[in-house]
Amino acid sequence: MPKVTRDDVARLAGTSTAVVSYVINNGPRPVAPATRERVLAAIKQLGYRPDRVAQAMASRRTDLIGLIVPDARQPFFAEMAHAVEQAASERGKMVLVGNSDYLDEREVHYLRAFLGMRVSGLILISQGPSENAATEIDAWDARVVLLHERPEAIDDVAVVTDDIGGAQLATRHLLEHGHPYVACLGGIEKTPVVGDPVTDHVVGWRRAMQEAGRSTEGRLFQAPYNRYDAYEVALDLLAGPDRPPAIFCATDDQALGVLRAARELRIDVPEGLAVAGFDDVKEAALADPPLTTVASDRQAMARAAVDAVLDDSLRVPGARRERLRTFPSRLVVRASCGCG
Repeated sequence: MPKVTRDDVARLAGTSTAVVSYVINNGPRPVAPATRERVLAAIKQLGYRPDRVAQAMASRRTDLIGLIVPDARQPFFAEMAHAVEQAASERGKMVLVGNSDYLDEREVHYLRAFLGMRVSGLILISQGPSENAATEIDAWDARVVLLHERPEAIDDVAVVTDDIGGAQLATRHLLEHGHPYVACLGGIEKTPVVGDPVTDHVVGWRRAMQEAGRSTEGRLFQAPYNRYDAYEVALDLLAGPDRPPAIFCATDDQALGVLRAARELRIDVPEGLAVAGFDDVKEAALADPPLTTVASDRQAMARAAVDAVLDDSLRVPGARRERLRTFPSRLVVRASCGCG
């Protein structure tokens, strides 16, 4: 059978090939509802399938959005990637996901690969300072939106959470339970990284402790972001002579590791140890006990990032744009802090 073309669809629908294109691509010009229905009916009747490769070659852009995350195995990044995919699907786009594994060279590798594929835009959840990534983005003159983290080296549109304010909320709440102090399980960086969420969580913890007149000296502990390594750190911390009465964890994954360590050491949570996390991953509600944590609107953040990366006006020289969009954090109170 001869291949069905866009001309065939236009003839059957009684319209132009340009209008068929507008319907298939959902723009850039609007199509009257009745005309759209005729085009869609013709497409279905003829079994027309657009040649996406040819379209990409002609426009030098694909229907793809690149998304680079540090580690999609971690629940927070998995849930964020899913939210981005949903938002992209609403805009008629597909998402390619690459894991940097917290390695600078892998982040740059995926930047080159995705930009070389002429993606419509790229959303980057960076793994660190990212000077090399910034150089690569400048070299490609790429359309990039930062999500969750805003490295100082990359001056692009960013969609983030109020990380400092959220950490303050969680720490204040633990202190309000009457604990003499709250320890913090932060990241593994010895030097704070500007724009890093975990760094900001530690800043928020410090501010809340200082506001309450409590010392932070010797009460910040380093731990990897995942639950498995955090569990090992927590075993040593909780088995020691100076076990803290309460712990604020920079991520929910760390908090889940702390809860597991406490259970193995037969420390009652929250009577013997209060715990709070940050991210509100779905698993937090199913923890034992359910985890008090800080949440942000991941769906809205993902939608804002996708909208920004597809906004053609951002490519116009001198165009005004919102450089930083910060979504509020909210405290989600469950049993691990002593409530409920």
